[in-house]
Amino acid sequence: MKKIFLFLMVIFFSLVPNSYAAKKISVDAISSILIDYHTNDVLFEDNADHKIYPASMTKIMTAIVAFDLLKKGDVTLDEEIPVSEKAWRMSTSGYSSMFIMLNDMVSVDDLLKGIIIVSGNDACVALAEGLAGSEEEFANLMNIKAEEIEMYNSNFVNSSGIADPENYSTVRDIAKMSRYLIMNYPEYYHYFKETTFTWDRTGGDPITQGNRNPLLYKNMGVDGLKTGFLSVEKYSLASSMKTEGGRRLIAVGSGFNTKNSRSKQSSKLLFWGLRSFDTVSISKKNEPLENLEVWLGKKPKVQVTTKEDVFINIPKRKKSALTSYIEYESPIQTPVAKGQEMGMLKIFFNEELIKETPVYAMEKVSKVNIFTRIFRSVNYLIWGDV
Repeated sequence: MKKIFLFLMVIFFSLVPNSYAAKKISVDAISSILIDYHTNDVLFEDNADHKIYPASMTKIMTAIVAFDLLKKGDVTLDEEIPVSEKAWRMSTSGYSSMFIMLNDMVSVDDLLKGIIIVSGNDACVALAEGLAGSEEEFANLMNIKAEEIEMYNSNFVNSSGIADPENYSTVRDIAKMSRYLIMNYPEYYHYFKETTFTWDRTGGDPITQGNRNPLLYKNMGVDGLKTGFLSVEKYSLASSMKTEGGRRLIAVGSGFNTKNSRSKQSSKLLFWGLRSFDTVSISKKNEPLENLEVWLGKKPKVQVTTKEDVFINIPKRKKSALTSYIEYESPIQTPVAKGQEMGMLKIFFNEELIKETPVYAMEKVSKVNIFTRIFRSVNYLIWGDV
């Protein structure tokens, strides 16, 4: 068994494990959570599995279902959807609305903007009916996707988040959902950072409304996701911040007492995450990690990689406590197939194993011919490993 020790490239990101959370920060909300996008580590949590009514944060799942259908080619952005009376009445009942009109034909693109940017409940109903035939059937699609994402403490009964005791979730599940959306639909995520939407409505002047996410206007790197409010739940927010270096944090809080508190406390949590810990990049998916020696191959070494990005969170100024190496059986026998598992990348913090993942050959290495094998074997017996 041989070990190849690796140089660790530190990216100055800030990440926080659970054990440090209670000592260093408190969030004035009923429940809250902070996760790292790259590692999916929980950096802070408080009452994260408490049942909440997600209000308009429900619309994140509405967008996911729509994005899924777009990605599969089952619908297009320019496809037009008729506005039913049910959808139209949402805009006449005092709910946040895009202000679509009965029997209008509205594009999927405009409905998505109406949902994500201005939190239009009328747009939610119209989109749900247009894509699934009814809002009830669309809610079934939402729950199927929630199960796929492993949102085990959530249930959806409508597309808008309007108060219903059976439309519930947790901040942990909302964080999972938010990460899933950003990771799987990068081509559509831009909707969430747009600050205004102008709807050129039928029978009246265009209506321009702003995005309700207060953190979008603070020049702090926030590019999503969604606010919420219900009188029973008070104020909520799922937010995501990305730094210039590529770091991304996702925060979700519910039960803020005021709009101002929602903004301040969410900012506080995100910035605390940036200040407290570093992220170390160990390996990038499908990029060369190390060269391992092979025996009797047409190449003396084989490049190896991981099939996933590998990031580790550590307290600031503790980088020296982090070590990693590739453990593999030596000598590596040829032939080697591309994609063949070659060994195990092992990562230690304070000499404790915290993560391990397989490494794979990035290339094929054939065995040398019989004459070369005999020559090298004899040379090895005489001169040893030279």
